[in-house]
Parts: sequence; structure tokens; C-alpha cells
Amino acid sequence: MVHVNPPGPRGNPILGNLTAFNRNTLGFLEELSRYGDVSSFRFGPYRVYFFNHPDMVRDVLVTHARSFQKTVLLKAVLGDIIGENIFTSDGDYWRQQRKLMQPAFHSKRIGAYADVMVAYTRDMLKCWHDGQAVDIQAAMTSLTMNIVSKTLFDADVSDETQTAGHAMTTIFSTVDERFERLLPTPTWLPSGENRKLHAARDTVRSILKPIISERRRSGEDHGDLLSMLVLAQDEDGQGMSDAQVLQEAMTIFGAGHETTANALTWTLYLLSQHPQVAERLAAEVDEVLGDRLATLADLEALPYSDMVVKESMRLYPPAWGITRQAIEDVEIGGYMVPKDTTLFVSPWTLGRDARWFPHPQRFDPERFLPENEAQIPKYAYIPFGGGPRVCIGNSFAMMEARLILVTIAQRYQFSLAPGQQVAPERVFTLRPRYGMSLLVHSRHDHPVYA
Repeated sequence: MVHVNPPGPRGNPILGNLTAFNRNTLGFLEELSRYGDVSSFRFGPYRVYFFNHPDMVRDVLVTHARSFQKTVLLKAVLGDIIGENIFTSDGDYWRQQRKLMQPAFHSKRIGAYADVMVAYTRDMLKCWHDGQAVDIQAAMTSLTMNIVSKTLFDADVSDETQTAGHAMTTIFSTVDERFERLLPTPTWLPSGENRKLHAARDTVRSILKPIISERRRSGEDHGDLLSMLVLAQDEDGQGMSDAQVLQEAMTIFGAGHETTANALTWTLYLLSQHPQVAERLAAEVDEVLGDRLATLADLEALPYSDMVVKESMRLYPPAWGITRQAIEDVEIGGYMVPKDTTLFVSPWTLGRDARWFPHPQRFDPERFLPENEAQIPKYAYIPFGGGPRVCIGNSFAMMEARLILVTIAQRYQFSLAPGQQVAPERVFTLRPRYGMSLLVHSRHDHPVYA
């Protein structure tokens, strides 16, 4: 029997559940999950279906993937900023872009960046000292921005890349505000918000355009991601225009540091609260690496670092929600989803469901031992999404997070700074609401890097 109108909270007659959603999004999603595996809520007159079961998530992201596209709201908010790209596009255009970009993220290609990731982390650690209170969120954001600047543009950190990073921060904060509205501000309106947003967008474009032009003129592969985007061609010899490269580069630059920085921030926080896990990680690092710096080849012998990062992203997924919009009527989970309806799935609620993760509030990296991970339903754990639109940079991000983590673990352990409040905040990604100040503690028995 096919049902319509899944259950859910009533909300305001005019705004629906928009106010409750914006006030405490994560709590609101947890409340929705109590209505069952399928529930719904309203943004004004628009009904949103919420699916919270791995089988239904698979249907949305895989089985019926062609019945859905990115939402009108997402395109309205992001389209004027980063244009049509692999994140915002659909259909044949998306498939062509994905095909052109895939080689840039091949394991052999991204493996060449491992030494850059470790070297930049080592340089950051030289500025820390025992007992220092470090703004970990700021430190991880700066580090991952430096890394993406080098791997994307083959450019060491400069005033320009820092300027671009600050501009992307402005873009993210403005985008966060726009997603909270029922109707986003029209991009043509000469408002202060639009002027600020367009100035930030133009700043990033003005920095990237000359680099792209230089790559195009030289025709040389600099070993960076940008070279791959410029040189990429399909079987008919067709490649991307400079405008397309620019739009994809902006997406990689923005998302390439924001999500990994947040994942690392939450990971180091969790280690500060679970010293037994931190000790086990340090023991593995010492046994495998000793006094030397990590390399890509070492990761196979550092499985606990993989488990720690995965468990951290279960509890605090940087991409906390995934939305789609139906382009035709489709049945999911016994409910008929009408054309144009928005669907929502959440790695946050899936990862905290006791059916798939017993004692879900517990930080337990051993959930991801191979024999235990095999028991987790595939679409109960989706920090990078799933199906054909799984994050193209997932291998890059995991390699980066693990190499940074083990390099830090060689030198330091952590405790929470006095007075530091900890609460997740739903913005474009999942960040700590009050920042994350941690005290760093030198492992005195471990040599300092030269």
C-alpha cells in the first residue's frame, strides 16, 4: 500500500517548521526521527520528506538517483556564486563534468600530494609549544587551506591565497544565512548582502583567472589539480572552457578545506575527551613511524588512524544533510513522493541511530574494525554521500585527514581548554558553535622534528 503525507511536527500555519528547523536544526532532525523512518515537515507551503533508513537512503541516492536532482533552493543560493559545476549541476552536464574531473582524483594522482600534507602539518606544529591553548578550528582551517592552495594551484601560501580564503569564508557565511530563509534574496537586488557576496566572489575569480590562463597558455602539467582540469578531455577531444574550470576550481577550493578542517577539529576534540583512544593512536604511530615523518605508504600500516577518523565523522559528519528534489513521481519507503518535492537525508541522524550503531553516543573507533564495519548497513554511514554523486574528493579528504592526524599525534596530545564550551552548529557544514580551544601537551619522550 502506497501512502502519502508522512507524519511529522505540525509547525506554524504560515511558516511551517522553518523557525524550529533554523533554531536547532540537529535537535529538530532528531525529533523527526522519532516519527519513524519516513517523516515530513514544512517550509512555508512546501512539504519536505525526511528519510532515515539505510534502505531508503540507498533508494534516493542510488536506485532512483535519476529521479532526483539538486534542489531549486541550492541552485538559487549557489548558482550566482559558483555557477554551474559538479556540485550544483544535474543530468548530462553533470555526467560530462564528473567524467572530465575524475582522473584528477585518481589514487595515483592524489598520492603525489601526501608529502605536501605532511610537510605543511610539520611546519604548523613548529609554532606550537607545550601547554599552549590553540584555536584548533582556526589552525585546521589555515592548514587545509594551505594544502589545497598547493595541491590545486601548485602555489605556496601567499597573500593572494589567504585573500581568497578569507573571501571564501565570507561566501560560506552568507550562504549559511540564505539557506535559512524561505525565499533567498534575489541576486540582482542591490542589497548590502549581495554587494558583499559579489565582491567576495569577484575576489576569488580575479585570483584564479590568471592562474587558469597561464596553465592554458603553457599547456604544461604542473602536477596540480588545476592542470588536470585545464588539460582534461573526453573521448571526442572536448575539454572544459576557462569559465568551467574556474567554477570547478572555486568549488574545490572552498569545499576542499572547509570540510576536512571541520572533520579534524572534531577528531582532535574527541581525542581530548578519550585519552585511552589517544594513547592507542600514539602507540600505533610510534610503532610504525618512530621518529620519521609519515608517507603515503605508511597509511596501510596505520589502520587505527582510519578507524578514528571514520568514527569521528560518524558522530560529527561535516556534511550533516543531503537534499534532493524529485523530477517525477517516485515511490520511496512505501510513500509516493510527488514531483518537485524536496527530500532530505541526514548523516547526523543515521550515524546516531542505535539500530546501526549500538550505544551511538559512545566514541568507539573499533566500530570500524573490518569485521565490525562489515556489519554496518552500507547507507547508514554516508559522510561523503553515496551513489553516483558520492563526493569526488573522498579519497583525497581521507588521505589528508589521516596524514595530518598521525603527524600531529607524533608530537602532541590534547585536553579541553578551561571554559571552552562545546556544541555543534549547523551551518553549511558542521562546525563547533563556540570555536574549539584545546591545550596541547608535548609527548616529551618523542623527539622534536628537525
